[in-house]
Amino acid sequence: MTIVDFKKIMIATDGSNCSKQVADRGIELAKLSSGTVDAVYVVSTIYLPSMYGDYLSPMNMNTYWESIREAFKTQGQQAVNYIKDLGEMKGIKVEPVLLEGNPSAELIRYAEEEKMDIVIMGTLGKTGLDRMLLGSVAGNIVRHSKVPVMVIRENCES
Repeated sequence: MTIVDFKKIMIATDGSNCSKQVADRGIELAKLSSGTVDAVYVVSTIYLPSMYGDYLSPMNMNTYWESIREAFKTQGQQAVNYIKDLGEMKGIKVEPVLLEGNPSAELIRYAEEEKMDIVIMGTLGKTGLDRMLLGSVAGNIVRHSKVPVMVIRENCES
């Protein structure tokens, strides 16, 4: 029997209430395995620049996009700092990481490049039209990651 040893744990967060609950479980796993955590948030850059292109002048669009991007970065910093603070309370080293790009692709890339032992993330469990319209970051990562992924479905309000 092989012992599973999770020393490098990546907790993917979007800052929602659900991801905070998932973070608590990831920190507990790190504590049980004497591991460390990378708390990762991806500022999505895949939709926003083109959303308002027809309504704003190029100069206004750049200013608008930059303000939105900065707001998302602030939200992301708060999300990873929440996990860092949670880890500190439980004696776990947490490295906060902000990335930019396509969330699924960036999370997979980071997990593989940093040689994570496991990725932990949440899902709202959307199905049907909601899933088709919104996509599923968790689903994409489960299907394409070479690193094992633990998806936790919490019963919470996002």
